[in-house]
Amino acid sequence: MDLNKLFKAMLVVLPIMAISACSSTSESETDATSSTGTSTSESANNGVETGGVAPVLTPQEQQQLKFQELRKEHIIYFDFDRSSVSQQFAEVLEAHGDYLVEHPNVRVMIEGHADERGTPEYNIALGERRAKAVAKYLQGMGVQPSQMSIVSYGEEKPMDLTRTDDGFATNRRAVLVY
Repeated sequence: MDLNKLFKAMLVVLPIMAISACSSTSESETDATSSTGTSTSESANNGVETGGVAPVLTPQEQQQLKFQELRKEHIIYFDFDRSSVSQQFAEVLEAHGDYLVEHPNVRVMIEGHADERGTPEYNIALGERRAKAVAKYLQGMGVQPSQMSIVSYGEEKPMDLTRTDDGFATNRRAVLVY
């Protein structure tokens, strides 16, 4: 009977000892590190680090990530009284064009805008020319015309209401809306 009690006690004590032995830090270690002035993060750096390797991306995956970041930009800005797409926005349009070519069922609306200088009729026409310039650029990359629609708001929907050169520059734009 004493042997049976001893056996039951061992069945309870052994798992508890095993669990406590697997603990990452004990109270005595914590007290020792705090009394010597080193923190647990400093003492952890003295040991082996795991999980610090970043995954290696192929050039194609890197290009996809770059295009994904560039697609977050939906606005193409234009110079005063111009409707030609600046080389500055080539990468942004390339990212959008690549996405539209890969996803032929996705449609985009291209909104053309102008600043408030000029007559309303002229600004509507300028906004339309800007939207068409972006559409033509995308078509040159292989995007189907059926995927794009064009609308011109002219000066009717300004992003910046200030009457400064910076405000006017902000309003001279084409916006890609998915």
